[in-house]
Amino acid sequence: MSFKGDYESPAIASGFLFIFAAMLGTHNLEKFYEITGKWQESKTKRIPQDLWDLLNMQQQQCALLIEEKNKLIGDLQQELKAKDDQYVKDLKKQADDINLLLGRMEEQVKTLIKTFRQELFQIEKAFEQERQELLASNKKKWEREMYIHNAKELEYLMAHMRRVEDYEKQLSQQRIRDSEEYNSIKIKLELDVQILEQQLQQMKATYQLNQEKLEYNFQVLKKRDEENTIIKSQQKRRINRLHDVLNNLRMKTTKQIKQYYEDNATLTGDYKRIVIQFRDLQKTMRHFSIINDKQFQEIWIMNEEEAKALIEKALDADKIIQLQQLGLPWTRPNYWYMDNVGPISQVKKKSATELVQELLVLANEEEQESESRRSSSLVRKPKLSLPEHLTPRTIKRILEIMCDESGFLIESKLLSLLLPLERNESCLLKLDSIFAALGIENEDDVYALVKFFLNFQARKKFYIQSNDTLTAEDEVTEAKRESENISEHRELAHLLHSEFLHPNDVLKALKAFVINQRKLREDPMPVKVVSHREIRDTSKDSEYWTALCYIIPLQRQKLWDALIDALQKYHNVLTLRAKLLNDIEFLEQQNTELQMLLQQYIDSRINLELQVPPTQVFQMSLK
Repeated sequence: MSFKGDYESPAIASGFLFIFAAMLGTHNLEKFYEITGKWQESKTKRIPQDLWDLLNMQQQQCALLIEEKNKLIGDLQQELKAKDDQYVKDLKKQADDINLLLGRMEEQVKTLIKTFRQELFQIEKAFEQERQELLASNKKKWEREMYIHNAKELEYLMAHMRRVEDYEKQLSQQRIRDSEEYNSIKIKLELDVQILEQQLQQMKATYQLNQEKLEYNFQVLKKRDEENTIIKSQQKRRINRLHDVLNNLRMKTTKQIKQYYEDNATLTGDYKRIVIQFRDLQKTMRHFSIINDKQFQEIWIMNEEEAKALIEKALDADKIIQLQQLGLPWTRPNYWYMDNVGPISQVKKKSATELVQELLVLANEEEQESESRRSSSLVRKPKLSLPEHLTPRTIKRILEIMCDESGFLIESKLLSLLLPLERNESCLLKLDSIFAALGIENEDDVYALVKFFLNFQARKKFYIQSNDTLTAEDEVTEAKRESENISEHRELAHLLHSEFLHPNDVLKALKAFVINQRKLREDPMPVKVVSHREIRDTSKDSEYWTALCYIIPLQRQKLWDALIDALQKYHNVLTLRAKLLNDIEFLEQQNTELQMLLQQYIDSRINLELQVPPTQVFQMSLK
């Protein structure tokens, strides 16, 4: 018989739902919020009649709310009384069920004892008949068997008594749990009733307090009106005093302005010192950023190797399951991320010498090919991506001119060693030393240098053309022409890509480039200039690592779970079978022992002296 909690019946559950719904009281709560909101509205009222009407309305709403709360308290008390009665009935019913269970258990015990006694009586009678016929030697064996039988019966009776004690303990524990649950529910309901009563008292107190506050505020407003008239006269006298104070403050401001100028001079000195510290800090930041990138790559590769080792283990396990357990064909999956080594989506910029070497090769190919340059540029576009309006030939001509005119930046020993080399190789080595002197490190710096030279030539030509076209006309017509020339500047800049820098202007352009780079580096906030390092794209990192986690598909994982359940069931069946085999061996051993004992009884000489030997009885029973 199973026992459930006293409060699991549908009637009691619906009662609890009704109590909780009544305790929530959403409609009453909205009324309460509406009343409290109107107290704020009363502060804006200035007419006593309106304030009095508002207070009467608030008093009526408070009375309605208190009446609904009293009604709710009465309903809750009635529901509590009904639940107490229901609980007493359930206790009586439970006690009757327990008594019925105890009576049935006692009857079963009596019937078992009675049947055991009858069986024992029959066994003793049979053994007494045989005892008279057997010899004294068999009597000792009989007593030993009776001792074993009595021990087993005593053990069974002790086990039965232990089960009865366990049942009694369970019944007592169930009674204790039911009483504790009843006490907890009763205490909770009593606390809810007390809380509601406290809220009612608080509402009454707040109502009385607000009424006293309104009366006090009305008296205070009267006094303030009288005080305002006095304050107005005092303010007029105060304005005259403040005029005098204003004149004194103007004198002080002039003195403070002088002091501010002196402070500004000291702060500028501190600013310059901080700028120097900031540049040093940027150098250290660049150094640590390079170290962090290196550590990040090493950690990435270490974690990647560990993940791939785990993936290999998982694939080996999948192979064994598919081939050995399921007998299905297995093919090794070929994913895109298995061949990846190192961080993904990381674009490394080429160095200046590498870029120049590629540009020289492409320019030579352009010179050798006499057919359409557009088609050749389209073929070479995927090999090297160049900025707009720049071609390998243009960059090569500018770099060659700069290489020929910037020999002072190259050591004399290196120049003597470069004489026997070809032009492209010597130009590449010269440009390497020139780039080192100018601080050009990567491809962006090379493109910036070329663009600067082209813009320098464009500005020079624009200046020459503007000087040739200027006349002695009025300033109005001159301004119009300058505006027209500025509108044509873009077209001129595009045309200048086909025209190259004059050798005499190379040094001027280099000087202007160095000055421009120095200004950019000395800028107080050179964040973009200092950090030439390309920011790595981390958009595919999460996709990459999640793909490593799901090397085994979800469908295959579900197959593994089903296989684990089936193998577990198979293991349980095998363990049960092993247990049954042990039981069979034990029964076979008992059977052989009984057969040997029976054979001894049959072969005994006393059977010959009996009128009806046991052998004849066995033969008749077999027939």
